[in-house]
Amino acid sequence: MSAAHLVPPDGLPTPRRYWALLAIAIAVVMAVIDASLVNLALPAIAADFSEDPALAVWTVGAYQLAVTISLFPLSSLGDRIGYREIYCGGLLVFTLASLACAISPGLPFLIAARVCQGLGASGIMSVNLALVRFIYPRASLGRGIGYNTLIVALSATAGPSVSSLVLSAASWPWLFLLNIPLGIVAISIGFAVLPKTPKRSHAFDMSGALISALAFTLLMLAIDGLGRERPAWATILMALCGGLGLAWLFYHQTRQAHPIIPLDLLRRVAVRLAAATAVLSYIVQGLMFTALPFFLHVQTGFSALETGLAMTPWPMAIAIVSPFSGRLSDHLSAGVLGTVGLALLTVGVSCIALSADPSVTSVMWQMALCGVGFALFQVPNSKAIVIGAPLERSGAASAIQSAARLIGQTVGAALVSMVFGLSHSLAAGQALYLAMIFALMACSVSAMRLRPAPPGRER
Repeated sequence: MSAAHLVPPDGLPTPRRYWALLAIAIAVVMAVIDASLVNLALPAIAADFSEDPALAVWTVGAYQLAVTISLFPLSSLGDRIGYREIYCGGLLVFTLASLACAISPGLPFLIAARVCQGLGASGIMSVNLALVRFIYPRASLGRGIGYNTLIVALSATAGPSVSSLVLSAASWPWLFLLNIPLGIVAISIGFAVLPKTPKRSHAFDMSGALISALAFTLLMLAIDGLGRERPAWATILMALCGGLGLAWLFYHQTRQAHPIIPLDLLRRVAVRLAAATAVLSYIVQGLMFTALPFFLHVQTGFSALETGLAMTPWPMAIAIVSPFSGRLSDHLSAGVLGTVGLALLTVGVSCIALSADPSVTSVMWQMALCGVGFALFQVPNSKAIVIGAPLERSGAASAIQSAARLIGQTVGAALVSMVFGLSHSLAAGQALYLAMIFALMACSVSAMRLRPAPPGRER
């Protein structure tokens, strides 16, 4: 290990820290934004390849599926070979796969390239927070996670806007070509400034990786089937097989010395409560951002412009509040900040769900309240997951945080599809009621962290 890359005792010195943050920011923007960047281009992609639009949708689903099934295996591999190596390797795969997407001769090739792109994105997201932990001193780790949260939040909401801007001036392959110069820059900076991290000498659990991939694939397909015209028996069968796969995975992992699913971390009360709170909160986010366009535009009668304006304050509030939330998290516990934030989120969601005749102005301040609450919760909760793990298990903790976000958002969107399938006329409003219930559940779980730990029990 060269002296230039030796890990400092407590974070990187400046200005190297800022260069490392830039490398992470570019990679995270690319990985997160590409999850939704292609949505607006689906009709053009289907038309260009003369394919069924239902098959074109898999250019989105293949990416999300690849990310979900590989998060934990790649984080475990990061513990073994180093987080910088997984991060930069993921960046390289992502960049090359973007080129393959842009020059795809047909839809099957494009879907396969999107799978590769998702695997690269998973390499980035699986160890993202682990690297932040090594970049920032412990005393200001919350600040670093706050900046990271800001980048993720802006990227997640910017996808449609960036896509529409690109498609207004160029064809859909440019959505992928733009990743290539960004990827080259991020890889160059990353290899130069990201810290090398300690490695664990253990065998990689290949059988566990394969079982988890099978189980999560079946469950994702079952969730996807809730919103599609697929026979009910097929969805139920996939859900049952996926559930059995998870049970088999749990049995298998409890008998492994170095499992890829971090059961050892989830046995820690602080990590387990933070992960549960995150899943429930991201379900709320998935429900809200999927159901609100239908509720505001179709049910309430807002114009498309008014709907966009009404939904903007949530991500804007996250962008503004996240850095301050990061600073606060260096002084206040995740239980206090998270519970206060989720209480604000619950109030905001409840006001929207229970409003009989909302106006654009009223929805805007209620969405702003949701965004403030979400930012207050998100940063300290992510920090609680990361610092709840030993330093050498930072990759697994990072994967838990990313998996909680993906699972929550996916389940939230699937619940909206299920509600629409059961009740077409008032489905959007009923989905908002579900969001209110899940917000209250998240706040209640977070509040459990305010109780003092029993004597001799690790939190």
